[in-house]
Amino acid sequence: MSVNLEVVQEVSEFNGYYTGLVELLNRHISESNISLSALRVLVRVGQEDECTAGKLVETLGIDGGYLSRMLKSFEGNHLVSKRKSTLDARTSFLQLTAKGKKLLEMLEERSTAQIQELLAPLPDEQQKTLAVAMKTIRHILSEDSTLSAEDITFRRQLQPGDVGYLIYLHGALYAKESGYNLEFETYVCKTFFEFLEAYNTSKDQIFLASHGSQIVGSVAVLGHSRYIAQLRWFLVHPDFRGLGLGKRLLQDALAFCREKGYQKVYLMTTDKQVTAIDIYKKIGFRKTGDKQMNMWGQHLYEERYDMDL
Repeated sequence: MSVNLEVVQEVSEFNGYYTGLVELLNRHISESNISLSALRVLVRVGQEDECTAGKLVETLGIDGGYLSRMLKSFEGNHLVSKRKSTLDARTSFLQLTAKGKKLLEMLEERSTAQIQELLAPLPDEQQKTLAVAMKTIRHILSEDSTLSAEDITFRRQLQPGDVGYLIYLHGALYAKESGYNLEFETYVCKTFFEFLEAYNTSKDQIFLASHGSQIVGSVAVLGHSRYIAQLRWFLVHPDFRGLGLGKRLLQDALAFCREKGYQKVYLMTTDKQVTAIDIYKKIGFRKTGDKQMNMWGQHLYEERYDMDL
């Protein structure tokens, strides 16, 4: 896989900035005469119920000899103690002493105070954006760090900026995944404009999935008559697929349709949206028509799917 040199440069510049920031945030650690490596070990010992030297070597990737010397120093300074396993006398479990716990509490308090000082000048929205960005970096670069549905929040209240961002997502993702041109983004702009002009929550509703402050999924219900509604703008960001977000959004939308007394729901899509179509079929939609089209820079089939409620 090729590597974008501009991205390499950006990562390098961020690394330099972040190194300086970490040194600032870890100032309280140097004042306590404990190295970062030693602190990582102490924190892990405090977190594990049955912590052993072998586990520390495995989880922290630390040299066994170096760890052995460090643990002897901890014992000598009464920060860590050992207790024999009741099941295997050859195994010793490590645990923090009262002094060790007190030291970690003090360092954590200082760290929290420094982070609060760093974040205090930032508006609440920027603080949330920063947290999401940090979590995204960790998710992308860590093999064992995975997103789950618990990381996602759902809402149905439109906020300023939501529609603009949804238009951007549709334009960018459909261009990348389906090859649609700017005509498609123009079409999305027009449909959202018409939606907002007539938006009435007694018959219409939009459903959004968010990760932090970032919208990562959407679908909307548009009421066309007393008994017929349409689903539009179904989308899940590729980084958040496989978590069941699409199914959850569609289920919420259909629950709204039943609540409002709609008897039939339909949606329009194209044959290029294979993954979405598979979800539609699984929850009960059936294909009721198609038409060959030349639009958005592509030769495709526009398809209609219906469901009776």
